[in-house]
Parts: sequence; structure tokens; C-alpha cells
Amino acid sequence: MTPNIHYENREIEGERLDLMDKTAIYWLGPNVTLRGCTLVTNISARWLHLVSGNLIDCTIQAKSELKTLPWTQMKLKGCRFKGRFTGNDFGFREDLDERRKLGGIEDCDFSEARLNGCRFFNCDMSTIRLPRWPCFTFLDARLHAAELGRRQWPGSFGSVIKTVCDPPKGTVASAWHAPTVAEKMDTTVEELRAALETAPGIFM
Repeated sequence: MTPNIHYENREIEGERLDLMDKTAIYWLGPNVTLRGCTLVTNISARWLHLVSGNLIDCTIQAKSELKTLPWTQMKLKGCRFKGRFTGNDFGFREDLDERRKLGGIEDCDFSEARLNGCRFFNCDMSTIRLPRWPCFTFLDARLHAAELGRRQWPGSFGSVIKTVCDPPKGTVASAWHAPTVAEKMDTTVEELRAALETAPGIFM
């Protein structure tokens, strides 16, 4: 039987939590607060359930790529992310179930992370430190949708532009990793950078 490891209904301060057992299911919440902790993951997102709670001044380190994990039910403040994150959502969402409205993000640092297809919802991006190139981030792409749509994009990157410019409600940013995108979109990192450098609303 798969063991369940619960962190719930308590506050944990200054500890290291190793979420490494690939035979276990980990639950953060409900009602958990991690303060000044280091959270290390080496598991698939399917084995990590973020229910509700607060992560304050924590370091989150993904030893292996963490894919399609919604953080939207967690409040994140002053946290630092390291490692590879693909398809993760941060902030709170009003367009989904009630739990996704519980979260939020502010004052967090992703400068040492690799983000690809990661979205930020309903937050002040001026408080977020984003990774530099080869990562790049669309900020408020809906505002620049007309200009972005008119441009010529290398390979099939235009399909990404369409997705980015018509995001779910509350999306304020989406971050991507150029080498990963270039490989999938039949272009090169150099061609992609040249196109992005003159486009509006992009942080590189």
C-alpha cells in the first residue's frame, strides 16, 4: 500500500523537508505553514498534493523536473525557487474551483530556476524576480496581443503566441525556456531571440 505523508494543521519552522520517496504520496495542507524551510523534491507532481497553506521565506528546490504542478492553492511569500519547473501555475485563480482562490504569490525569486510554460495569476510581477535568458517571460501579453499577432515568428512559434495572447482569466505573465521551445517549434535559439528582442512586453 502506498504510504501517505501529511504535513497539515501545523507550523514548521527552519526545517528541511525531503520529498524524495517515489513510493509515497505527499500532502501539504490543509492549514500548514512552512516558515524558513527548505523543501526538496525529487518526485513527480502526481505524488505531491498541495492542498492549502503558507510558504514563507522558504527555498523550494526541484532535484528533478517538476511538471504541471498548480501552486494556486498555496500562499507563497519571500520564497526562492531552484531547479526545473514546467507547466506550473502560481498565484490564485478565480476561474476554477474554490481551493484555487486560496493562493497567492509575492516577493518570490525564480532567478535560479528554469521555467517553461509556467504561468502567474493575479499577482504583482514587480515583486517577482524572474530568470534571465535563456528563459523569457511575456508580461500582460493580452495587452500586446495585436502587436504580437502581427509579427513574423520563426518556425511554428506562432502557435505559442496564440496561446500566450489568449490566456485564462487573471493571467499576468507566462515564462518559457528558449532551448526547449526552439526544439519543439522547429526553430533555433538564435532566431527566437532575434524575434523576441524587438517584441513588446517581454522580459529576458
